[in-house]
Amino acid sequence: MSAETASATVLVVDDEPQIVRALRINLSARGYKVITAHDGTAALKAVAETKPDVVVLDLGLPDLDGTEVIAGLRGWTTVPIIVLSARGDSADKVQALDAGADDYVTKPFGMDELLARLRAAVRRSATSGVDGADAVVDTGSFRIDLAAKKVRRDGKEVHLTKTEWGVLELLVRNRGRLVAQKQLLHEVWGPTYETESHYLRVYLAQLRRKLEPEPSRPRHLLTEPGMGYRFEM
Repeated sequence: MSAETASATVLVVDDEPQIVRALRINLSARGYKVITAHDGTAALKAVAETKPDVVVLDLGLPDLDGTEVIAGLRGWTTVPIIVLSARGDSADKVQALDAGADDYVTKPFGMDELLARLRAAVRRSATSGVDGADAVVDTGSFRIDLAAKKVRRDGKEVHLTKTEWGVLELLVRNRGRLVAQKQLLHEVWGPTYETESHYLRVYLAQLRRKLEPEPSRPRHLLTEPGMGYRFEM
């Protein structure tokens, strides 16, 4: 057992029992602590609760596509993600890497190659000081669970549309920093919407009505006139 793997925890996300068993045996034999999840929802919960050092993720999950899991995790953590997938098409690889994956291994795979990539991911994780960001952000007025993609206010869940959540998540992920109008529009709506600033005014107003104690005097979802928006705790 090497020093770098002695305390490393790996989350294996795959719905194929034989793959999970093979990885558990091989990784455990080399000193890794192995935890598993059989679908995307369980994976998001496991990362929030156990904070693994590396995630090994299959793309073909029964509930969510693996790229959705990657995007969900990147909303709040920089944990290294190694995709392990039967999808060998370059477009699938590009999509996964663009979503935030760190590496991509195609099934069937050689265990030695995967282990080498895993060791590299653990090293990067250690040297970059992977963030210890919490998946739950509590402002005192409302509570955001970035892993579960849910918001609660006064003990009750607040329903947000997919677009409202996209705006909120991006602001929370960059909390304390100004997010430019163009960046928000590009990431939430797409590159063809970068000049549609009125979209932001509408959606920020909706979010404030749903979340802020005094929507006309927001404390958390702030506007920097002509520049962008900022989320403050």
